[in-house]
Amino acid sequence: MKNVTTVRQSVADPSGIGLFGLAIVTIVASSQKLGWTEGLGYVLPWAIFLGGFMQLYASILDAKLNNTFGATAFGAYGFFWLAVGGCWMAQAGLLGESFAAVDPAQLGMAYLGFLVFTIFMTIGALETNKVLFFIFFLINFLFLGLSLSSFGVAEHFMHEVAAWSELLVALFSLYGAGGNVLNRHFGFNFVPLGKPFGIITRERYVAKHGEQEEMSSH
Repeated sequence: MKNVTTVRQSVADPSGIGLFGLAIVTIVASSQKLGWTEGLGYVLPWAIFLGGFMQLYASILDAKLNNTFGATAFGAYGFFWLAVGGCWMAQAGLLGESFAAVDPAQLGMAYLGFLVFTIFMTIGALETNKVLFFIFFLINFLFLGLSLSSFGVAEHFMHEVAAWSELLVALFSLYGAGGNVLNRHFGFNFVPLGKPFGIITRERYVAKHGEQEEMSSH
């Protein structure tokens, strides 16, 4: 009988690089929405490589760390930016004339779905840290603005809501990226990210529903 050797591969926390990817794509995209920059030609590469591939890379690493929340968040938003990039290419006619005739309401439906998803993720972020919570909280307003403006509801106002929310997402994500990297690097909380809110905890659940019910849910 052969001896089996188990090799455990260590994986670094990908939160820093994932948040950095989110920060860069949102700061570039928000500058276009706010009218500070023009066109989508230079937004598209950042959407694909930073918003898409960099977040997907973080998602894969989080999956290896058995971090369902991080893997799902980075994966969902990573694929979101790849899909948005594809929509921009279709709108610009890069995929052919038949794809250039677009219906903004279809994007609105996708944004609406992501809004519902983000609400759930915001609840989860309550017990991670306060910076991450505010990132998700602002993403809710981003998708609310994008969905309603795509449906033609208070289009200009909701576009502004989306643009400013996206800029704030970028700033909080930059801070979160730097904090995650430096805190891991130094081995202590050098950059404060804010403690979890302590609203949704196992202790509170057991106190309210009892140990037996908590165990039966697993």
